[in-house]
Amino acid sequence: MSDLVKAYEEHRQWLSALQETADAKRLEKTCAALFDNRMEAFIAEKKEDVIPLLKTLMTPGCSVSTGGSATLDECGVIEFLRSGDYDFLDRFRTEPAQLKELFRRALSADCYLMSANAITEDGLLYNVDGRGNRVAALTFGPDRVIVIAGINKIVTSLDDAVRRVKEASAPLNCRRLNQDTPCTHTGLCAGRTGGMGAGCRAESRVCNSYVVTARQGDPDRIKVILVNEPLGY
Repeated sequence: MSDLVKAYEEHRQWLSALQETADAKRLEKTCAALFDNRMEAFIAEKKEDVIPLLKTLMTPGCSVSTGGSATLDECGVIEFLRSGDYDFLDRFRTEPAQLKELFRRALSADCYLMSANAITEDGLLYNVDGRGNRVAALTFGPDRVIVIAGINKIVTSLDDAVRRVKEASAPLNCRRLNQDTPCTHTGLCAGRTGGMGAGCRAESRVCNSYVVTARQGDPDRIKVILVNEPLGY
């Protein structure tokens, strides 16, 4: 190995270690802030660690529902809930005409699993919904809510959370769901330069309800699993 190649490899390893240190500090800072806001938080090194952790937070036989989430799918959570160990209110295998009733039943489930659109370093959960059923379950209803989010969802401030949804989450989710919105076609939110609620007027707009969870009244209700790798949108 030439001296130049060796020097490059050493520099690459140094940068990688530096990034790992920065990520670890960010996860720890966010975790501590969530605790301060009465939301118990856990750190999983990789997505494969999520299911074992979930097993410690959920009681076999309990009723469970979920929000729509690429993160849950990537972590294998949906198939895990279909294992038969839980009474799973499975929105993904429910006829469209029956979804509203299932969403109502989800509000009285023992446990609700979801991701977040963004989590700030000072421990705020930021979520934007189309129908509002996911944020409804987050704020009231299920006895326990478990939020699973990759490190890519952690942002510095609430302004960054708003920006993240407009520039990444909403356009990518609209494309995933094949919605007829401007951001599906352009990749850009029509209201990206406006305030929190600025956006398009499309019938299939997914950004209708905006919820910031600053603190949890019941300290045992909301649990947050932060995963040290990018997940979802």
